[in-house]
Amino acid sequence: MAGPEEGLAAPAQEELEALAAIFCGPGEWEVLSRSGTQGAMCRVLTKAEGPSGADTPLELVFHLPAGYPACLPGVSVSSERLTRAQCAAVRDKLLEQAQGFLPEPMVHQLVVWVQQNLRHLLAAPGSGAGPGTCPAASATEAEGPWMTLLHLDHMRAKTRYVRTVRQWASALGLTGRLMFMGRVILLLLQGHRDRVKKIWDPERRTPADNFLLAPQEYLVLQKTSKVDVDSSGKKCRERMASVLWEARAPPGHARFLAFEVKELSSLDELRKEFETAGLEALFPECVLGLVK
Repeated sequence: MAGPEEGLAAPAQEELEALAAIFCGPGEWEVLSRSGTQGAMCRVLTKAEGPSGADTPLELVFHLPAGYPACLPGVSVSSERLTRAQCAAVRDKLLEQAQGFLPEPMVHQLVVWVQQNLRHLLAAPGSGAGPGTCPAASATEAEGPWMTLLHLDHMRAKTRYVRTVRQWASALGLTGRLMFMGRVILLLLQGHRDRVKKIWDPERRTPADNFLLAPQEYLVLQKTSKVDVDSSGKKCRERMASVLWEARAPPGHARFLAFEVKELSSLDELRKEFETAGLEALFPECVLGLVK
């Protein structure tokens, strides 16, 4: 395994590791170059809905300079189904969006944004589509966000682990709570179902299988990335996270506006977090049994 990319800030180095886990399908991801002075260059192969409705293949190349993510990445766009002018237009819109993500790692957000907005970007002049236009919410999204409650057994490298979870939540557009109460660690995630739903399956054997089962979802990162350290201090994967509950947010649930880390000192404070979110029924069902 290659060592850290000298010249890149720690958030950028961690982002490269996360992206390798997210885009794990055949040929989806490649680091094209690394340099202590020039930064890193990476390529993402993906698809997006074009004006005709058909999947449009996209090759997105990102240059992450040594100062990234405090400065913008370079972006190039190519596609066998788009003209050079169309590719240039998509690139320009991506760079406009990137301004709003500074100074956080942004490659995954930009890929997701172009996947969601390509057909609007390429719409005919006069259609009203612009750089800030996003697709209308689907019927299922309008019914409420998807939620998952995870139990994390422990965190040996807590600072690093929490920073990584924050980064993943940001990259996947998820909100929620990471809650600590004594030795109990709970992670409540909210967002689009295809980003947060439980799909990790230890019986998957090949990268192709991972691709077919939506590698962008949070649990893929949780189970495949070296997020913690073992008893000897060596980086290791999370093997003891468990899903306590997952479903569409129930009626009365208060949507989370951000992802927050909560240090709670009592069981009552933990209970109030669930009550405030409109999830009080989950507390006796999923949480009380964890408190010893």
